[in-house]
Amino acid sequence: MSRPPPEPVQVVKQRRDAALSTLVAAVPYIGFLGVGFDRRGDELTAILPFSDRLIGNPALPALHGGATAAFLEITAIVELAWAQLWEEMEAGRLDPGTLSGRIPLLPKTIDLTVDYLRAGLPRDAYARAHITRSGRRYASVRVEAWQDNRARPFAQASGHFLMPGEEG
Repeated sequence: MSRPPPEPVQVVKQRRDAALSTLVAAVPYIGFLGVGFDRRGDELTAILPFSDRLIGNPALPALHGGATAAFLEITAIVELAWAQLWEEMEAGRLDPGTLSGRIPLLPKTIDLTVDYLRAGLPRDAYARAHITRSGRRYASVRVEAWQDNRARPFAQASGHFLMPGEEG
């Protein structure tokens, strides 16, 4: 019994990147804030490029708390949705090409608690989410945001999310 040859790595990478792009494009607010995602395997790092319109207190200057909270929430939601997509893609149950033009079902926020640890400086910010629990109906996520030094986060969040159902 012969197995088909594996797909070239570049083809797999392009398919995964296209699936992530489709997921991110499904939420216009992500584009409005300018948030992007760097994918390394199944790990995502969210990137919030600095913009003057994100400044909340021009006297310091510091990032607006609402923009910071939105960045953390976006990171958590995309991480949850990506984890589901990744599992489906790797199991062969989902062809990422079928996502094109279709809005994926996204988790809905139940609650999000944000801790502002220090002022966000006028520069790019990065965030990573860690799923602490994920079931069929409910998930818990921790998110950490930093700027120059990952060991010194400027904000962190903990949230609970309602996972999308099979019935759509």
